[in-house]
Formats: sequence, structure tokens, C-alpha cells
Amino acid sequence: MNGFAVIQSPINDIADSLGANDLPYAIPIHPNLVHLTIGLFAIGVAFDIAGALYPLEKRIFRFLALPVTRSGFHDVGWYNLLACSVITFFTVAAGFYEMLLAVPLPGIRSVLGQTAIDTMLWHAIGGVVLLFVIVAMTIWRGAQRFLWRKDYGRQVSWLYLLSGVSVLLVMGLHGSLGAWLASDFGVHITADQLLASGADLTELLP
Repeated sequence: MNGFAVIQSPINDIADSLGANDLPYAIPIHPNLVHLTIGLFAIGVAFDIAGALYPLEKRIFRFLALPVTRSGFHDVGWYNLLACSVITFFTVAAGFYEMLLAVPLPGIRSVLGQTAIDTMLWHAIGGVVLLFVIVAMTIWRGAQRFLWRKDYGRQVSWLYLLSGVSVLLVMGLHGSLGAWLASDFGVHITADQLLASGADLTELLP
């Protein structure tokens, strides 16, 4: 019995240190990294589109006295996509870690009729697929920048830009699953978890 108590003690200490989100830190990391992933990817595609359409915009930039160049737009597009590719590994890793610790509100189904487990499973699969897609897009973008189109003014192909816009739309749909996990199932939403545990939120007010 003494040995069992020794084992239980550190486990209880860890459990007591977890917050309302059942995480060892106060604010979930995954939702913040998700927005960083989406933002970097969207900026990368947007600036490459601006670079591709530069001949049509050039007179406007000159009229506004803005010292921008086509290569400058493509530089921003490339480095944002490269940063997105790196950040997304951490986004997915944090998502899996926080999903394993998630305690969804019981007896609830999403607007699609899915349970919390089903929603988390699809969100996890989609996250891994998007990670591979983003890495593939980065490799494709790098090949165009340094090999295939390095001597061209327009550094990216129209097919690449169309693919980037399509991936952004898929990101939006995939993000809806994550939003439902939070809004419908209360996953890592502090107020929902405190209410579910019977806590009095007025006691937390300053």
C-alpha cells in the first residue's frame, strides 16, 4: 500500500496542476498556431498573385509612388510559404497533444450529427493531410523559384496559384471542424469546462 501511495502521489500532483482545459498550461497552443499557419499561407499566395499580376498593377503603384517590384512580391510569397511549412509541423504536433488531453462535453453532437470523437478524428486526419499538402506546395514553389522559372519575371505558374487558392478553401472547411470542437464540444474552452465542472464563474471575476 505504501508503494502504491508513492506512485499515486506524483500522478495526483500532475492532475492538480492541470487547468480547466486539462492542459499543463493555461492557454491552448494549437488554436493560435492554426491562425499562424493559415495567415502565412494566405499571405504567401496573395503576394504571389500580386506578383503574377504585376504588369496590370504597375501603373497604380507608380501613381501612388510605392517603390515595389515584382520580385519583391514573389520574395514575400516564397518566405511566407516556407515559414508556413515549418510552423505547420508544430501546429499539427500541438493539435495531437492537446487532442489526446481533451475532455469534450458529453452527450453532444455537432451540426453534422457527429460525436466529439468522430469530429476529432476527422480533424486530425485532415490536419496531417494539409501538412503534407503544404510541404508539397512549398517544394513546388521552391522548384519554380530556383529551377523552372528562375529566369522568368512571373515566378509562379497559374496552376500553382489556382492550387494555392483551392488549398485555402479546404483550410476553411477543415477549420470548421476545429471550430465545432470548441463551440459545440467545449474542447479547450476554459469557460465551458469550468461550467461543466460546476464551478462558479463569478468567483473568478476581479
